[in-house]
Amino acid sequence: MRRTALLLLVIVLLPVSSPLRAQALDWKALDDETLHMLSDYVKVNTTNPPGNELDGARFLKAILDREGIEAQLLDTVELGPNRANLYARLKGNGSKKAVALVNHLDVVPVAPAFWSVDPFSGVIKDGYVWGRGTLDMKGQAVVQLMAMIALKRSGVPLNRDIVFIGNADEEFDGSGAVAFVKNHADLLKDVEFLMTEGGENMVVNGKLKYYGVGVSEKQTFWQKIVVKGVPSHGSRPTKQNPVPRLVAALDRIAHYETPLHVLPDVQKFLHDISPQYTGEHRAWLADVRAAVRNPRARKWLTDDIYWNAILRNTISLTMLSGSNKTNVIPAEATAQMDIRLLSDTDPAAFLRTLEAVVNDTAVHFDQQIEPKTKLQSPIDTDLFRAIEKASHERNPDVIVTTPMFTAATDRPTYRALGIVTYGFDPFLVENEEMHSGMHGNNERLAVSNVGFGVKYLYDVLRYVQ
Repeated sequence: MRRTALLLLVIVLLPVSSPLRAQALDWKALDDETLHMLSDYVKVNTTNPPGNELDGARFLKAILDREGIEAQLLDTVELGPNRANLYARLKGNGSKKAVALVNHLDVVPVAPAFWSVDPFSGVIKDGYVWGRGTLDMKGQAVVQLMAMIALKRSGVPLNRDIVFIGNADEEFDGSGAVAFVKNHADLLKDVEFLMTEGGENMVVNGKLKYYGVGVSEKQTFWQKIVVKGVPSHGSRPTKQNPVPRLVAALDRIAHYETPLHVLPDVQKFLHDISPQYTGEHRAWLADVRAAVRNPRARKWLTDDIYWNAILRNTISLTMLSGSNKTNVIPAEATAQMDIRLLSDTDPAAFLRTLEAVVNDTAVHFDQQIEPKTKLQSPIDTDLFRAIEKASHERNPDVIVTTPMFTAATDRPTYRALGIVTYGFDPFLVENEEMHSGMHGNNERLAVSNVGFGVKYLYDVLRYVQ
């Protein structure tokens, strides 16, 4: 009896700890560490082409090594000179399947003359860290890395391993992710969830409209149009000049309006945001399938460039090439088109439609990129609920919804393995700032967003354990 009483007393006096309770972290110091890490990472020029992602992978690997997290450089031979994928894993107890954080190491080219700072300076001024990749996606990569490191430092018990992957060549044809999936399926076999770019938290005039989790994206179906002719002197016009024929074909394509088509996830998204509007606009968004049959509603919906892009297949004429001299009729005239297809569109059928629109056998289409696997991920998952919880802790009255991503990511490549893939945005960036900066000039990320992003993702990763 006496021994039992003593044992009960010891149990009562032991500190009670929650499985989610972490050791105290100095978040201010961690924010500063992340900010300067991002500044230094921007200085590593991984412009694609040529990529030079090996330099970026080594930069991140050095940080992981210092933290005692083993990292590997992979696929260096297959990807070519000075290119690599990066892989690391923070081990948990393995009672649940792993969650992967994926980023890409490359960035798009810059036109320095149009920047107010050196695009690869990583300068911190006016409340921002400036440079190519701060938004797409070195900023996210550093947040992913530091959220994982914070979990390790805090001692939070992990039921899931945290996998960290940096891929080469996302900005061109995704060869880095393709090589990783092909060569290292064994490293992914226990991964249940994956987060990378492709989410969108909508901020307009300083107000957060919604947290966006990307569960779907459009298919990239780039096409080159080629018309051949007979070269000759421009002073003597001929009917064998390929340029007028190309211009006529492009004019027909430019005037072709692809049909509006409402996918279920688009219908849900527009219905989710409808309470933010009033009157007929609210009614149109609440039932967009009916609204697209109303001419006034259809015009209002498609005047929004994002809504227009998620309601139809889109074609953007982007590049033209003909002669290299004013007085020379060229042997060939070409154009390139950025075509993005809804997930249920058959690419071959769409190409046949374009050929019928052009209606000229002299005009040939040359596919530039093979469309990736169609992307759709479920939302009834532990990870989606973890994102909702972390989001509502920050903004209880703001919805979490699922906007379609109109650009391309590496998600379809990983989704083909059965992994649930989400586009997750850890930042609150003003909408106009995102559109002008990502792939544009003076790309920058607010200092406040760096700290916000690390803590936000840290909480998501805790709650999914």
